[in-house]
Amino acid sequence: MAAGHSLNAAGWRRVSALVLDRFAGRFVRVEPRRAAAEFVTGLLADLEVKTSWQLAEYAGYDRPDAMQRLLYRAKWDADAVRDDVRQVVIDRLGDPDGVLVVDETGDLKKGVHTVGVQRQYTGTAGRVENAQVSVFLAYASRRGHTLIDRRIYLPESWTTDRQRREQAGIPATITFATRSQLADDMITAALDAATPARWVTADEAYGNNTVLRARLRRLRLGYVLAISRDHLVPIDGGKTRRRADHLAAGLPAWAWTRRSAGTGSKGPRLYDWAWLTDVGTDGDPAGPDDGRHSLLIRRNYTTGELAFYRCWTPEPAGLTQLVHVAGTRWIVEEGFQTAKGQVGLDQHQVRQWQSWHRFTTLALAALAILAICAADTLDDHAQPDRVRLSANEIRRLINILILHPTGSTTHRLHWSNWRLQHQARARRAHYARRLSLEFQP
Repeated sequence: MAAGHSLNAAGWRRVSALVLDRFAGRFVRVEPRRAAAEFVTGLLADLEVKTSWQLAEYAGYDRPDAMQRLLYRAKWDADAVRDDVRQVVIDRLGDPDGVLVVDETGDLKKGVHTVGVQRQYTGTAGRVENAQVSVFLAYASRRGHTLIDRRIYLPESWTTDRQRREQAGIPATITFATRSQLADDMITAALDAATPARWVTADEAYGNNTVLRARLRRLRLGYVLAISRDHLVPIDGGKTRRRADHLAAGLPAWAWTRRSAGTGSKGPRLYDWAWLTDVGTDGDPAGPDDGRHSLLIRRNYTTGELAFYRCWTPEPAGLTQLVHVAGTRWIVEEGFQTAKGQVGLDQHQVRQWQSWHRFTTLALAALAILAICAADTLDDHAQPDRVRLSANEIRRLINILILHPTGSTTHRLHWSNWRLQHQARARRAHYARRLSLEFQP
């Protein structure tokens, strides 16, 4: 291995085996068990596109059947595998001060048949688009971070359309749930699995939700949740409510202090912060609220742009802790970038409920391998002449040192012919369908 890198190829193989072996027992038959391991390996590979076709070719199969069967027909429980992946992440990255981070991402899609797709707002595009939206839960600690859970968001138009549900294979037990309810479901599942976490953070789509905030307090999880500027904040012991931005406008200069919200690619992320500790309660009807409420305000010291956070802690906490948790929210954006750019999270090209969950779960397994490898580099002595290995660099080195795809000329020509023949069959089928529709009375 190149000088200066502390992880060797043998260590990377051990990490990969650790993750893959954790859920190997979920597959009764050897064929899907082997295909799942090859699937995850392919997601880590240097492939331009990571669909079942490309993954099957990379693994050395003559046809895509094995990978497609893994996603569609093989018998295995994607949620059980998700639990195994989450556990191996917690075993390596777990910390009592861990932070759970909620966020959503959208994938732009054509057509109307892919599960969950309709015209809806997605932050990925910043506007209303034909898209599929899913909510993810990330785990972050001083040892590292990665995505650990996922839920696909089904708009009401999907949950009430029996024909679409049947075509997409949506279980009868699935009913409409808001994105905040999906977040609550994942957080509760993480705690039930003994995930060590003290904090939750999320953007204002979740922070503005009164029910979610109350739920977190009942779970005794401290939170630093972004809220909108027009959010009404109780003050004076809850007697009055004022907009968050109006409270910020009335603060004197001495109320602001400059602190770092974490280290970014260009150094510390410095902002000015103000902390109002006399904020009233939410009036949780579920029981007494014995924690400490506050309002945290972040100001960009160059542009003056403001951001606001509702905070609650079951025990006393200082400004430094709250600023740290607020800054942790950005790791989920990094997680999405890594998931989509490195392991093809958005390249699934599947339509059904079950296949989406299976593809996404295996992508979480590939991410776990990268996250644990990155965490292992933190255990070594810092080297001032280079930055630590990123997930992107780790995946690149895995491809150089470990992965050896089937690359014979005969194999590649076989797959080229296979693709051309399949495309010809698909085109004939599309033409026949369009002609039949045109001549219908």
